[in-house]
Amino acid sequence: MANKTELLINNIEKIIVGKRNSIEKVLAAMLCGGHVLIEDVPGVGKTKLVSAIAKSVDGRFNRIQLTPDIMPSDIVGFSMIDPETRELVYKQGAAMCNFMLADEINRASPKSQSSLLEVMEEHQISLDGKTFELPSPFMVLATQNPVETYGTYHLPEAQMDRFLMKISMGYPTMQEELEIIERAESGAEEIASIDSVMTIGDVNEMIAEAAKVNAVPAIKDYIIRLVTATRNSDFIKLGVSPRGSIALLKASKAYAYVKGRSYVVPDDVKEVMTSVLAHRIILSPKGKSAFASNEEALENIALTVEAPTENGIS
Repeated sequence: MANKTELLINNIEKIIVGKRNSIEKVLAAMLCGGHVLIEDVPGVGKTKLVSAIAKSVDGRFNRIQLTPDIMPSDIVGFSMIDPETRELVYKQGAAMCNFMLADEINRASPKSQSSLLEVMEEHQISLDGKTFELPSPFMVLATQNPVETYGTYHLPEAQMDRFLMKISMGYPTMQEELEIIERAESGAEEIASIDSVMTIGDVNEMIAEAAKVNAVPAIKDYIIRLVTATRNSDFIKLGVSPRGSIALLKASKAYAYVKGRSYVVPDDVKEVMTSVLAHRIILSPKGKSAFASNEEALENIALTVEAPTENGIS
């Protein structure tokens, strides 16, 4: 398994510089059937990351720029009458793909947001009494710009919960940025410059293998204690729901697989915890004054919850 994930990561890194942690987390989300919300400023490589993943596994990639005038039919498709047969024919929307980049999801109307989130949850499209299965894997990577909020529609917390992870790629270091501009100068940053290193069939095999990664009772107990701590904390007004517990277990198993292991260790849980749980909590007034972000509050909770010993995970 280590060879498979390393091959994939190395191929993506031909395009994306210095973001190995983000790549690993997105791949972990892919391997457990989850979706990712990337909240970051423009120009840090969000679109290139999704394109590089799709190209690396020979998957179908669609990108939709979400604006207030985007209709649900643009996402899920629509039925129209065939002039020859006089029968309803389904015309595919942007969601009929393996990897969908929903750019600036917070600029779409609530109606369009809801249609996208429904497809994410069901992995199928229901239209005019017919059901259309989405290809496997199906993954949505949505972006939103945290800086410009004028004319945007904030995703409600209940809908944010549909995303397995929320990540931020962040700015590169000076050395990484030097490499980025040198690649841009030579044309080596273009998606066309990389080849596929595996097929969609290989990805589906990896998904099945990742689901078999072992999480011993001590790890599951650790996850439950972390989640329970968010519900009992004075710093958190809304704690993590059972859906969050399930998401954290799935993400931990997939992350362990990405790291080349067939079992979960406490560090896997710690590594993905903030990405999986931060968008599922709401800080109390006390929490907002004590911590700069939801991630900081969760990191503080992780320090107070004892992790299993090495013997507990063997």
